[in-house]
Amino acid sequence: MNTLLIEIGCEEIPAGYIVPALTAFKANILDALTKARINHGEAKILGTPKRLVLMVANVADTQNPFTSTVSGPPERVGFDEKGAPTLAARKFAEKAGIRVEDIILADTDKGRYLTAVVKETCEPSLAILEQMMPKQILDMPFPKSMRWGSLSISFARPIISLVGMLGGQVLHFSVGNIHASNQIFGHRFMHPQPLTIERADDYEALMASANVIVDIDKRKQMLTDAIQALAKQHGSHVLEDPALVDIVANLVEYPYPVVGRFDDQFLGVPDEVLITAMREHQKYFALVDENKKLKPLFIAVNNTLAKDMDLVARGHEKVLRARLSDAKFFYEADCESSLDAFTEKLKKVTFQAQLGSVYEKTQRIGVLAAYLADASAYADKESLKTKVARAAMICKSDLVSQVVIEFTKLQGFIGRAYAIKGGENADVADAIEQHYRPVQSGGDLPENPTAALLAIADKLDTICGCFSLGLIPTGGADPYALRRLGIGILQILQAENLVLSLAGLIEIGVAGFVTDIAKKNVISAQVKEFLQNRMVNIMTDRGFSKEAVNSALAASFDNIPDVQLRVKALDSLRQAPDFEPLAITFKRVENIQKKAGELAARDVNTALFEYPAETNLFEACTKVASMVEALIEKGNYDGALKEIATLRPLVDKLFDDVMVFADDEAVKNNRMALLASVSGLFKNIADFSMI
Repeated sequence: MNTLLIEIGCEEIPAGYIVPALTAFKANILDALTKARINHGEAKILGTPKRLVLMVANVADTQNPFTSTVSGPPERVGFDEKGAPTLAARKFAEKAGIRVEDIILADTDKGRYLTAVVKETCEPSLAILEQMMPKQILDMPFPKSMRWGSLSISFARPIISLVGMLGGQVLHFSVGNIHASNQIFGHRFMHPQPLTIERADDYEALMASANVIVDIDKRKQMLTDAIQALAKQHGSHVLEDPALVDIVANLVEYPYPVVGRFDDQFLGVPDEVLITAMREHQKYFALVDENKKLKPLFIAVNNTLAKDMDLVARGHEKVLRARLSDAKFFYEADCESSLDAFTEKLKKVTFQAQLGSVYEKTQRIGVLAAYLADASAYADKESLKTKVARAAMICKSDLVSQVVIEFTKLQGFIGRAYAIKGGENADVADAIEQHYRPVQSGGDLPENPTAALLAIADKLDTICGCFSLGLIPTGGADPYALRRLGIGILQILQAENLVLSLAGLIEIGVAGFVTDIAKKNVISAQVKEFLQNRMVNIMTDRGFSKEAVNSALAASFDNIPDVQLRVKALDSLRQAPDFEPLAITFKRVENIQKKAGELAARDVNTALFEYPAETNLFEACTKVASMVEALIEKGNYDGALKEIATLRPLVDKLFDDVMVFADDEAVKNNRMALLASVSGLFKNIADFSMI
């Protein structure tokens, strides 16, 4: 058993390419080893901007032995009357790679057939690895690949070296014009001399001695520790940014951080602008005080330890000054205008080619947000409606600001800053930033009612607009991120406990794009089904059974907080030991009720009762109905379902003693109406026919 080492040395690889490519490479190599019958242990990926590395432990020296049984012609074809092998038998033996004498006659359902036990040869692992490696390397996936020289191959960046070893043996293969060897290269500037690696297991230690930390997690931890220690020396804290740590860790082979300073004059620009300028353009870490207020300091991470790191810091300061000067200029130019002026410019900004301008979108958002404010149960509704109307008008205004044009990720953030500077209401200003939430799975939700209603209106408008054009997400495509928007709507409705008609909201949203009533009804139904499917995903992801979710949603999907309560109650009831017979009973009731249709809607006539079971069920159902109604009004679906469950013995007794489908039409209809009264108790809670 030996360790397999593959290192692909390249020109600088983009930071975002490294881990995805190595992850795919690892999976493909392990799959290829398994298919080649080569035993192996765990694999780990290593990498820097200049090398992609895979190490696989405990790789067997040879393939596993493998035997297979091959079937041939029937005995009557393979042997003549005297038992001598025919030409067919000799051809079969030749094809199977055995002697004619080694043919075995096996009994099958169709008679005796010629068979052969074939033993596959066990090739050395080294030879197999040498054969498979060029293709595996070139199959590594990258967002973009390039060609170089006159070669026909492509890769993320030009390949400049290859190392392939199995234990102490060198793998001899080539990719393009580069041949694999046991010569490795350390840090380009701090250790440019080549090194010879004797065994694959020595790789990490040897690279560390050459100023290269190939373990991505170790390098990331070194980076984190170094920048935090440096920040502490300057009485500061590093602004938390795990994504930037990931990026920077894959921009260097050994992290050498340095602190720089920028002029205090730039602190007049909103922190988000300065942080974005440092992060996006230069990959610098911002430093803050105990209150997370930005300080005029930053940390730049270098790939080389210079003799004079102060000189390096001054170089970074010079570069950053130009970036911050641009940001300051854009900000000050924007401040000469107003959000209302920006809003007017939105008339010339296209939202979607067939859905009009962004300005028109803000008008539709205003209509939806006003409906939401009216339908909600928030206190001080008139004040809320005023804030929502204002927020809807200016929520997209910063899209035409110079800062957002330069730093697109600041949309919403800079709008909030301009709103505060312009004296807007604090809730309105926050809504400009927060109406985009959640921006990712598990992301933060809006924090005030104005922002929550605006976020729902904005997302629903986009969904209704796209559905009106037939731009409906498919299994493999969702270019407008409508699924994320739909999940966001439902999460906000749940978090804010907004009790309103989702169907009514959808109708208003669709009406902003479609006037034909028939088409409007079709699109509204499509949007509702789309959101219902998202609700199934949300609730099942939270651990509720899909059966309980589908049953609750089938009963009603209009009041989202209510849906959540019903799913919880039904899922809780499902845990009861006697749930299965209960579900069977009520499922039978539900199915009969559906079969009865309009007949079941008749009033129950007690004069037509023929058995005590009918009377007992009717009296109990009448009593339970009033209790269930009171419990449902309080949102106590657990209690309501428990009360309904008490009817099960009486329903079972009815089915045992009474023929529901009696010959007498009036009696039959009366019994169906009785069962319908039972079904009616849970019709707005769950559809038991789906369990």
